Amino acid sequence: MIAVVILVVVSGAYLAAQTPRQDKQEKVDAEKIRAHVKFLSSDLLEGRGMGQRGSDIAAEYIATQFALDGLKPAGDQGTYFQEVPMVSVSTLPDTTMSLVPKNGEPLPLKNLDDFVIHNETQTEVTDIDAPIVFVGYGITAPEYKWDDYKGVDLKGKVALLFVNEPTSDDPKFFKGKALTYYGRWTYKYEETARQGAVATMIIHRRDLASYGWEVVRNSNGKDKSYLRLDGTPHLQGASWIQLDIAKKLAAMSQMDVDKMFQQAQSRDFKPVELPVRLKAHVVSTVRPFNSRNVLAMLPGSDPNRRDETVMYTAHYDHLGIDANAKGDNIYNGAVDNATGCGILLELARAWSEAEHSGQQPPPRSILFAAVTAEEQGLLGSEFLGKHFATPVGKVTLDLNYDAVAPIGDPEEIEISGAERTTFYPQIEKTGQKYGLTIRPDAQPEAGHYYRSDHFSLARVGIPSFSVSEGMKFKGHDEAWGRAQAKDYVEHHYHQPSDEYRPEMDFTGLAKVAQFGYDLGLQAASQPALVQWQAGDEFEPARKKTGQ
Repeated sequence: MIAVVILVVVSGAYLAAQTPRQDKQEKVDAEKIRAHVKFLSSDLLEGRGMGQRGSDIAAEYIATQFALDGLKPAGDQGTYFQEVPMVSVSTLPDTTMSLVPKNGEPLPLKNLDDFVIHNETQTEVTDIDAPIVFVGYGITAPEYKWDDYKGVDLKGKVALLFVNEPTSDDPKFFKGKALTYYGRWTYKYEETARQGAVATMIIHRRDLASYGWEVVRNSNGKDKSYLRLDGTPHLQGASWIQLDIAKKLAAMSQMDVDKMFQQAQSRDFKPVELPVRLKAHVVSTVRPFNSRNVLAMLPGSDPNRRDETVMYTAHYDHLGIDANAKGDNIYNGAVDNATGCGILLELARAWSEAEHSGQQPPPRSILFAAVTAEEQGLLGSEFLGKHFATPVGKVTLDLNYDAVAPIGDPEEIEISGAERTTFYPQIEKTGQKYGLTIRPDAQPEAGHYYRSDHFSLARVGIPSFSVSEGMKFKGHDEAWGRAQAKDYVEHHYHQPSDEYRPEMDFTGLAKVAQFGYDLGLQAASQPALVQWQAGDEFEPARKKTGQ
């Protein structure tokens, strides 16, 4: 859900009304999804970490499945692979970080326990000695008349800020309780770098981040992957600090963290330079490598529309092996996101079987994309969005699958973001067909829409959203579903315990896959391309594509 590979399937869905032969859809098989999940999350694949052997094995496995299905390669030079140039940056134990007050003794911090840090400039050694400036949430949002940088020159300084965004119940102000991209840690790093900061310290609070420090540590305490530098500004120190460290920093400055948080809620907030400097010595290993998106195509049947596509996406990467950890050190990523890959591969089989059984493909093509490096910041999907073989304006829809819990038969479907598209009426009808109640985002404050690969594609204008289960499952009440979700986040998300278990129930994965098959069929067959609703934040990007 926070980082990794995207698998995009462009649905060659059939128009059921075209011929009697097309009334029957190929059924997806829950046990085939199980088999894919079991293999992809096995210890053999070593957690599918970036630049590690297991990731390459996963990519080869996915490409082989596409080839067995008879799908057309859609990658570079007639292959199933799109090369994604990346750099692995590993922060070494020699790294040090301390808070140095104007008066008083420096406070040395302990790596991983007190802070995590990475050097985004992709150099082996960098030294930081700069004043710290508290910039609230670190947001510049003209549409909300919000500017946390007014009156400050951040060039050469360190930004201190809270993750998330101003508290609001007004849907017209930062979308109320629903988190926007302004609240995401990726935005914080991007914006502070644009403002000229040399480093950024994000204050961690479980309630604001929607996950605990162990997730921050596990996601940042090992190799971190980046797309190779492209000329955009980057930070010498991209870091998080524990809330307790933030409290000590505030005390050094005769301030209070809780009061700082309250001040950050106001439009009138002004940055405050603290009487404390950050002194850091960041030592890294830097290793260039290529990862791969895995792409396959089912060509459309209409020569005039086959260059238009429907996509199915899922990321195949996870966090790999932590060589320094004791005990179980493999982050298998069974739910996150072997499940999405299993659904993607079964959708690819279902589409190809339909064609082999004599059904005419839909007018538009179907693109299946397994993308890399989602866990590193949606990097594979970002690269795909910027390097499509065909104009992105001709991609009508992306249906993404990420971390679908194998816990039973869902009676709800969660499709956060779908209501922002012109395709939503068809989605509502299809939900009724499958007996699925459409559930609003159960945790809008967690900003899930901005945490998976569909977001990278939305940013370039493609109508995109993820398909997942809600909280109500057959035979259980909603409280049970919430308890399962809470248990996963607290005890398994981004931890070695996210493993395949034989008792897992893949009924729901087959159901949401069949639901997505039907949606892809409709999107690939309807006369008009799907659009964003007027006024949506992604509508301008869609208009730039000419669609």
